[in-house]
Amino acid sequence: MGAQTLTEDKSLQHPSIAAAHSAEDVPRYRTSSALARRNGRMLVLSLAVTFIVLRAMLHLSPQSDFDVAGYNIHHLFTGLVLVVAGGIPLAIFRGSTRRMDLAVVVFGSGLGMALDEWIYLIATDGSNSSYLLPVSLWGGVAAVAAACFYAGFLVALKVRRNRRHVPA
Repeated sequence: MGAQTLTEDKSLQHPSIAAAHSAEDVPRYRTSSALARRNGRMLVLSLAVTFIVLRAMLHLSPQSDFDVAGYNIHHLFTGLVLVVAGGIPLAIFRGSTRRMDLAVVVFGSGLGMALDEWIYLIATDGSNSSYLLPVSLWGGVAAVAAACFYAGFLVALKVRRNRRHVPA
């Protein structure tokens, strides 16, 4: 008998590792249609409400800046911090808990903040007065709408796939 590595001799492995090498033995995680719909609604609502509230607040008070050590921190950057804070738990953990619900809302809010400023910072000079320009508003509307439609599409796809895989 030649030298075998741990991956070649299944008897030398922990049972969970050995089982993971066989695709048939690994259960696939399936998100229920109800959970997909619920998460989709929370994501779209948090994204859209954040966008609307930001636009309303900054339209009423366009000179509201968040400055740190003399630097103007756009809500694009704050949004990206929230995307990371909410998105990483969503990528790692599964299930439906209040913490996961919070992660969806934090992710959606951060995405709304980031998408609101995406076109604004690309198409304008980044000044406070430029934020109120139509290109900034409609660019933000288009970016947020595209994200909402994409989320809706993925939820519909998940629901459709779950209908096809229902055991008889």
